[in-house]
Amino acid sequence: MARALNFNAGPAAIPLPALERARDELLDFNGSGMSIMEHSHRGKDYESVHREASALLRKLLSVPEDFHVLFLTGGASQQFAQIPMNFLRPGESADYVITGGWSEKAYEEAQRVGSARVACDTKRDGTFSRVPAQGEVAVDPAAAYVHVTSNNTLYGTQWHHELDPQGRPLISDMSSDFLWKPFDVTRYAMIYAGAQKNLGPSGVLIALVHKSMIERARADIPVIFRYATHAKNDSLYNTPPTFAIYMVRNVLAWLDSIGGLPVIEARNRQKAALLYGALDAHKGFYHCPVEEGSRSTMNVVWKLASEALEEQFVAEAKKHNMVGLKGHRSVGGLRASIYNAVDVETVKTLADFVGDFAKRNG
Repeated sequence: MARALNFNAGPAAIPLPALERARDELLDFNGSGMSIMEHSHRGKDYESVHREASALLRKLLSVPEDFHVLFLTGGASQQFAQIPMNFLRPGESADYVITGGWSEKAYEEAQRVGSARVACDTKRDGTFSRVPAQGEVAVDPAAAYVHVTSNNTLYGTQWHHELDPQGRPLISDMSSDFLWKPFDVTRYAMIYAGAQKNLGPSGVLIALVHKSMIERARADIPVIFRYATHAKNDSLYNTPPTFAIYMVRNVLAWLDSIGGLPVIEARNRQKAALLYGALDAHKGFYHCPVEEGSRSTMNVVWKLASEALEEQFVAEAKKHNMVGLKGHRSVGGLRASIYNAVDVETVKTLADFVGDFAKRNG
């Protein structure tokens, strides 16, 4: 079987070794005579997977013991509401840095729960083409927390410098670039990421939450929405998405086996250089709407002179087994999501096609 060259934004490509491991264990996990999907989440077989996934995350990111590793449901969109539900007390306000569609949604949800203010908004002429410089972010010295979105899948922008929250707790939605490179977890009060881009299949969200945030969190909200509930129960308060967590374990084990985050960072930078290089070589034909210093290493976006030409690009690429290149419906254009699981050769194939298409249609 010829596997597709998958550039989908999410659910997205999963490393082949992680899929092959799932295939080999699907009917009989660990000699139990059952699939992992059939095991009780309270049983030893599943618990071993659950704990291994958590341990691998701690190893890959050097997560200290004063952080909880949580496996949650509802995706990042649920966290947009759950974060202010937990961390916004009456009379407090939180700061939001708006750099794309998802950070706008996070801010809107926080407003529904409590008080939120915009510390910076980079939207110009109806679009987002960059992330802000440090001096542009005006942090409220009394903010309960500062929320940022590290990578913007819709608009193809990414933070390449770390925001200084000026002493306030920093919370980051890293759904689309989590684990693309090493970083210092201790700079954050909370990190959260939907699995369906860089970590595995849809259905589970990973959160790293500092214990001090959970200790000060509100206790007057429903039990199921309290981070303290899931921390106390090791993410086993209710039945978790066991197969999704199993697949995350497989992806993390693959990442560890190839040398961890320094190795994957080098690969990711190589892939981004290949694709942006191909687009920039034909600037009169392709238009990259993102300022160069804010270009995402995960989601590369570009436009052509007309929608008809963009549709032709997508159709011809599909004939070469490349899928997932149409831009998000809210912004149009073209997009290639080149997450960790997308290998260098796959991106090179796309980069070569980019050059060839320009020569034939320019």
